[in-house]
Amino acid sequence: MGYPPSTARQRRSLWLEHLRRPGWRAVTWLDSADVMLGIAYGYAGSPGQWWYDEVRRGLRDAGPMAQRWLLDYFELTELHIRPDAQGHGLGEGLLRELLAGTDRARVLLSTPEYGDHPPGRAWQLYRRLGFVDVLRDHRFTGDFRPFAVLGRELPLDPPTLLTR
Repeated sequence: MGYPPSTARQRRSLWLEHLRRPGWRAVTWLDSADVMLGIAYGYAGSPGQWWYDEVRRGLRDAGPMAQRWLLDYFELTELHIRPDAQGHGLGEGLLRELLAGTDRARVLLSTPEYGDHPPGRAWQLYRRLGFVDVLRDHRFTGDFRPFAVLGRELPLDPPTLLTR
């Protein structure tokens, strides 16, 4: 995601806090030499969590239909694939495995807006899997970048088979 190496040190306590949240789940993809190629994790979102409160603030004027997204959702907190492993279906595989194990009615995530650039692989994955806009151009407290909040009802549709 373009973060400096120091970010892992700074976010360590946050990740440890996430481990203790209800519904926490994680999946990883290892290659044949046990090198991690990707990771995804998340948990059950609920009032009082920073992300929930930030999204609720953003949806405040959007009406009750928008607010329903915050009921019974799984928060996809992190999904990362090493750049040299992207484009081979690992992100979709991790996302499917992660979400298959949740009993929540929907999934929500936030991702940086792409602005004037074409959408990247993450955006393409989310759109292909049916994620829709919940909130656009949202500014989280403490981050100057605009973010999109995307959501989807669960379960995911079965994967489609590609024919050649």
